[in-house]
Amino acid sequence: MAAGDGTAAAALVRRREGRVYGIALTITGDRAAAEDIAQETFLRVWRHAAVFDAHRARAETWISTIARNLAVDFVRARRTTPVDPQDGLMERGGPSHDPAIEDHMVASELVDQVKIAVAALPAEQRRALLRAAYYGESAAEVATAEVIPLGTAKSRIRLALAKVRDTMAEEKGAFDEPDA
Repeated sequence: MAAGDGTAAAALVRRREGRVYGIALTITGDRAAAEDIAQETFLRVWRHAAVFDAHRARAETWISTIARNLAVDFVRARRTTPVDPQDGLMERGGPSHDPAIEDHMVASELVDQVKIAVAALPAEQRRALLRAAYYGESAAEVATAEVIPLGTAKSRIRLALAKVRDTMAEEKGAFDEPDA
C-alpha cells in the first residue's frame, strides 16, 4: 500500500472495514457519522501508509487508533454540554443490534465483558479510565477535571487499564477449550 498499490489498499479495506466501522459506531452512536469516519480513516491510512512503522504497532492497532481518534474528535465537536463520565459508557446501551449492520459492529459479547470489567473498577479509576479512553481526555485534562495531581491521574488510568486487561484475559481463558 505504501508503494501506491490499489489492490493492496482494497484488500486492506475489505479486511478491516467492519472493525473500523464498529469502532466509529460504538463511539459516536451515529451510523452516518460512522460511515464518514470509516471512509476518512482509510483515506488517512492510504495517505500515510509510507510513514507506518511496524516496529511501533501492528497495522490493525494503527488503523484502529486512527478510527478511534476521528470518532472521539467527532463526539467532542458535536457535544455542546459537558457529560459526566459516570453517566457515559455505563449508561449507554451500546451499539444497536440491527441485523443489517451486525457484521460491521464490535461483538456485543466483548462490549458486555468490557462494561462488566469497567464497572468492577474502583470509582476513581473508572472515572479516570472513562475520561481518557471513552471521552478522549488527556491525563492532564483528567487531572484538572478530577482535581488531582497529574501523576495520580496517570496512575489511575494505568491501573484501570491493567485491571480491565487482566479481567478480559481471565474471561478469554474461561472460554478457551482445554487441551486434548
